[in-house]
Amino acid sequence: MPKPAATTKPRAVRGSRTGRPIMALLDLLGRRWTLRIVWELREGPLTSRALRTACDDASPTVMQARLSELREAGLVELLSGDGYCLTSLGRELMESFLPLHRFAERWSRRS
Repeated sequence: MPKPAATTKPRAVRGSRTGRPIMALLDLLGRRWTLRIVWELREGPLTSRALRTACDDASPTVMQARLSELREAGLVELLSGDGYCLTSLGRELMESFLPLHRFAERWSRRS
C-alpha cells in the first residue's frame, strides 16, 4: 500500500495562526531592514559592506540575520566575489513594489 503524501503544516508567523502565504510574506517583509535590503539590491549586487552602508550602517548582526532569512526565502542569493543580489523571485517581488513606489512619490508631493 502506498504511503500517503506528507502534508506540510503551515508555518506559524506573527499576526497569523494559519501561516497563509500572504501572512508569511508580510511577516518576513515587516522585519527590520528587510524591505530596505530588497530595495537597495534592486539595481544589482552589493557586497556586505556596501549593503550596510546603503542601509545607513545597520548593525552587522541584524544585516546578516536578515540576509540569511531572505536567502532562505529564495529572494536573495550570495554571488562569489560580487556580494548579494536579488534572485529571479526577488526581482519579481521588487517589480510588485514599483506601483507602490510611484504612489509614494505622488503622495509625498501632495499639497
